[in-house]
Amino acid sequence: MATRTANARWEGDLPSGKGRMAFGSGAWEGQYSFSSRFEEGTGSNPEELIGAAHAGCFSMALSNILAQAGHKPDSVETVAHVHLEKGDDGPSITRIELVTEAVVPGIGEDDFQEHAEAAKKGCPVSKVLAGADISLNATLK
Repeated sequence: MATRTANARWEGDLPSGKGRMAFGSGAWEGQYSFSSRFEEGTGSNPEELIGAAHAGCFSMALSNILAQAGHKPDSVETVAHVHLEKGDDGPSITRIELVTEAVVPGIGEDDFQEHAEAAKKGCPVSKVLAGADISLNATLK
């Protein structure tokens, strides 16, 4: 299996500094700052990248589980809401809400929900983020 890389560079102190993050593949590079992470400023942040990774992993895992069960999906679309919250020991990612919509011909609601839960538990990104409360709202369209 492959090893993936990404890098980040930060310059300055926390409140007034700035940084850039990039994927090792060259597919994405972007700036981040205190404002883009802890406020609503322009730029990206680590939590947004975690959300993209989680949504992508979950969508692939659910598609695979459905196909293996004989229900090839037309589409699976997932949004991950990553909650960064201030705690007594500093900021923490406390919870992640996965909201997915799937078009899967010929599957019943109960089977779909069972497969969605299996994907939530089994996707590698869910496993690494197990310290956060991960919820799932799965809709069959």
